[in-house]
Amino acid sequence: MMSRILLVVCLAALAAAPLVLPAYFLTVLIPFFAYSIILLGFNLLFGYGGQLSFGHAMFVAAGAYAAAASYSILGIASFEIMLAVAIVAALCLSIPLALVASRFTGIFFGVLTLSFGMLLHSILFKFYHLTGGESGMRVPRPTLLGMELDMYNKTGFLTGPFYYYCLILLVVLGYIMWRLVRSPYGLHLTASRDNPVKALYLGVRVRWVRTVAFIVSAVYGAIGGVMLGVLTGLADPELSYWTHSGHLVFMTILGGYQQFLGPAVGSLVMILVQDQLMAETQYWRFFVGLALALIVIALPGGILGGLRRLKLKKEGKAHADARQRRPARSTA
Repeated sequence: MMSRILLVVCLAALAAAPLVLPAYFLTVLIPFFAYSIILLGFNLLFGYGGQLSFGHAMFVAAGAYAAAASYSILGIASFEIMLAVAIVAALCLSIPLALVASRFTGIFFGVLTLSFGMLLHSILFKFYHLTGGESGMRVPRPTLLGMELDMYNKTGFLTGPFYYYCLILLVVLGYIMWRLVRSPYGLHLTASRDNPVKALYLGVRVRWVRTVAFIVSAVYGAIGGVMLGVLTGLADPELSYWTHSGHLVFMTILGGYQQFLGPAVGSLVMILVQDQLMAETQYWRFFVGLALALIVIALPGGILGGLRRLKLKKEGKAHADARQRRPARSTA
């Protein structure tokens, strides 16, 4: 109950943020919304399915390039159309890859997804006439629900209507993912992670549930990629580079991949720490790595995992103290 109340308070604070925070901090929160959506999908594959992908950033890039292509090829600048094109692109890319990758587990799955991601990066980087090469493709300012919103400048658009649109999108997709992991499918997925042989013996279609997790995570990644593309105004091939995939893995572990909201917490901490250190020193990469390494060492289960372990420890101590205070029963 307390966790739900805390979640409602956090959402209310995010909804009220444009009223009290400067525009700069709001533009920092939009990547948090995008990465939270991306990592909700990634955690379905990794946290609940036990399949660690080192090439998941390719779907983020697919979403950003789909948003750019919907304008440059179709001549449409609707955000809803961009999302639809991105979902179709994610499905077209992920379904054949999922059918192949779901046959493997462990390091073999990770290396295979890494190779797929690097292959897409090479295509985006080398096919200049199609993708713009290293310059990328421009993502225009979209319309929202058919409204041009010309009364806003770029900053006003991002920190106003687009901010709330992304927040609502995060809430809706977060609720859908919550229902998914609590459904019978979610139980089958975790069973295939914990003991695939026993799950298969009990009738779980292990390869099928892993394939679905791969496809759903790809769709979530593409949606987040559209949001990042609109924010920066550019679809860049570096979005699909292996270091970006490692970035996603690190944020997930940082927040706690065994917790539903852990990846979202990890993305927020990572974005805020990195932004603050970039403003303070040119050696920000060193301090970001040091600070986050210390967090991971001190909290091996991630931030939320560490808080949960501390809570369980306090509850166990309280139960032990209560037992000690009970009067001993008479044996007479």
